[in-house]
Amino acid sequence: MHTKNIHAHLDEIKDCFQTAVSVDCVIFGFDNTALKVLLIESDLKEYKGSWSLLGNIMRPDEDLDEAAYRVLRERTGLEDVYMEQIQTFGALKRHPAGRVITVAYYSLVNIEHVALKKHNNELHWHTVKDIQHMAFDHKQILDTCYERLKRQLIEQPIGFNLLPGKFTIRDLQNLYEAILDVKLDRRNFRKKFLSLNVLEDLNEAQEAVSHRPAKLYKFNFEKHELQKKRFLGIGF
Repeated sequence: MHTKNIHAHLDEIKDCFQTAVSVDCVIFGFDNTALKVLLIESDLKEYKGSWSLLGNIMRPDEDLDEAAYRVLRERTGLEDVYMEQIQTFGALKRHPAGRVITVAYYSLVNIEHVALKKHNNELHWHTVKDIQHMAFDHKQILDTCYERLKRQLIEQPIGFNLLPGKFTIRDLQNLYEAILDVKLDRRNFRKKFLSLNVLEDLNEAQEAVSHRPAKLYKFNFEKHELQKKRFLGIGF
């Protein structure tokens, strides 16, 4: 390539290096009754009063996964949680500061185990189905991750990341109903899950409850590895 052509090529691609890459984390949580997402109030004047996902620009010395886990760690204090890269969003005018391409991740946490770190603007859990508008294109990102979560819930035991270590069958059903936004038959749900042989009976019961104490279970990940094909056919 001639020197003149090389300079022309460099001028042509120079603007490409003015693009920033960010990560946005859709942090889902469950509080025994509703599926929620952790949001932060936007500090940009263009989105005053609006809520946004937790995100940040990727640093030059980190890769995408590192950036996503950094955001999660800095905002929630958690590190060892389920996290999955979902999709890239790159509309031309998605950010008022300039060209920013973002990669969306979602993670699942037990709300009771999260000690939120307070910064200049507040963090709050919001019920997913009640959210109508968000800053940037974050409603689109949230909706995309939520659809992925619903598909994953049927195919894999990811929902157990949202429950305490010990739970009842009713707790488990509440989780599925909240995420899938459906009402499930109690007897049928119990029968299906127990038939999968992935729940371990702890021979314990609830304590300090006003109703008849229910049995407590925990999820057996080793048994699930042997039952993957059956889990895929759970069919709610």
